[in-house]
Parts: sequence; C-alpha cells; structure tokens
Amino acid sequence: MTTARTWWKTGLGLVFTAIMLFPVYWMVNVSLTPTNELRQTNWFPVHPTLEGFDSALGQQLPALGTSLGIGIGCVLLTVVIAAPAGYALAILNLRGGRALNFLLLVAQMVPAVVMAMGFYAIYVRLGMLNTVWGLIIADSTIAVPFGVLLYTTFMAGIPKELIQAARVDGAGAWGTFTKIVLPVSRNSTLTVSLFAFLWAWSDFIFASTLNRSSEYVPITLGIYQYIGNNTTQWNAIMATAVVASLPAAILLVVAQRYVAAGVTAGAVKD
Repeated sequence: MTTARTWWKTGLGLVFTAIMLFPVYWMVNVSLTPTNELRQTNWFPVHPTLEGFDSALGQQLPALGTSLGIGIGCVLLTVVIAAPAGYALAILNLRGGRALNFLLLVAQMVPAVVMAMGFYAIYVRLGMLNTVWGLIIADSTIAVPFGVLLYTTFMAGIPKELIQAARVDGAGAWGTFTKIVLPVSRNSTLTVSLFAFLWAWSDFIFASTLNRSSEYVPITLGIYQYIGNNTTQWNAIMATAVVASLPAAILLVVAQRYVAAGVTAGAVKD
C-alpha cells in the first residue's frame, strides 16, 4: 500500500514537472528548427540546425557581455554593502536595528516599476541615464535588502565564543569582521551573490526604463529589441533565449547546496 502511494505521488510529480518544463523544451526545439520549417508543428527538430545560434551569437554577444558585466558589478556592490551592514545589525547591536530590519522588509515590497520611475527622475538630473553603472546601482537596490537580511540572520547565529576570542586576541570590530565573521559566512556570501547576479541578469524593467538608448544594452533588452526587428527568425530568437538562460541554470546547479545552506543558516540556534 505504501509503495503504491509512493509511485502515485512520484507519477504526479513527474507530470507537473513535465508541464512546467515544456516551455523550456519548446524553446530548445524551436531554436534547432530550420527557418523553412518554423510554420510546421514539429514536436521535435526533424532536421536540427544551428543557424539560429549562429545568428543569435553573432548579433547578441555584446548584449551578453553587458549583462555579465552588470551582474558581476551588482554582486560586488551588493556584498560590499550588505555584509558589513548585516554584521553591524547582528553583532554590534546598533540602535534602531529592529526598525532598520522592518524598513528593509518594506523596501523589498516596493514594486520595481515605482523604483524605476524614481531612478529615472534622479538619473536625468545626475546624467546617469543610459550608463552601465546606473543599471548596476539600480539592480543593487533589489539585492541589498535581501542580502542584509540574510547576512543578519546568519551572523546572529555565529557562536559568541568566536567573537569574544577574537576580541581577547586584540582584534577590533573591523578585524573581527574580516578575519572571523566574513570567512565563516561563506555560504551566505555565495547565496547573496547568486541571487544578486540572477536579479541583475534577468532585469528588464530597469533596463527598459534607464538604458533604452544606450549602446550597451543587457540581454533582456536585447531580446526584446530582437523580437521587434526579427519576427520571422523565431529560431534565432529562441536560440538567444536559450543562451541567455544557460548562465543562470549553470549557476543554480553548481551552487545549489551552498544556497540551501545559506538560506537556512541561522534558522536553528543552539
């Protein structure tokens, strides 16, 4: 009876997984389909070709490079701000820490469209429209609150004996952070870095609002413009989507166990 129930749940899980992954399969299928067969309903590429990938890489490679630069910049800026902030809230017991945590939660609830409009008004005055640095800063505003909350939760669970031993040895607040707390927080750093990169990599609202006329556009905006200019080359469009999805998929697979450890860190205290 237990075995039959287990197989029933497994089968149901496989059905739901297949339904959710079907758009991904269809994207790969169309990307490998020749142009003259795109109007046919083929459930798999009968005559697979890489012409779509040739067109995609030839025209979208600069956009991929721009997205990579924005993602790395967003990761660095997020970690540089979030790690010390989490340390200050969790270890140094700053006044107003609870209020600040509440404000960080509220900040994550603000719609990105509202933030994009605010950034647009600010960037017009500062001359930062259509710049890569402008996008890095805008994307970081989504990742930093999450990073601070995650760092705070993890660092609050670090044994107090480690902090006290460092202080006994003469380490100050900064020395304790750089030599003790930050190395111990490796999983949290990887988790924050991964989510910051994915948010920057998949951003479209900030890109379309703040960087529409730039020479260097991210891949999300590149795909949007590509669809408008090449509505007959769906294999190239889907190939671009496949290539743009690969970095995120690879990062999630490689960092899966670190993400699980980083997200659940601090949930249970001794």
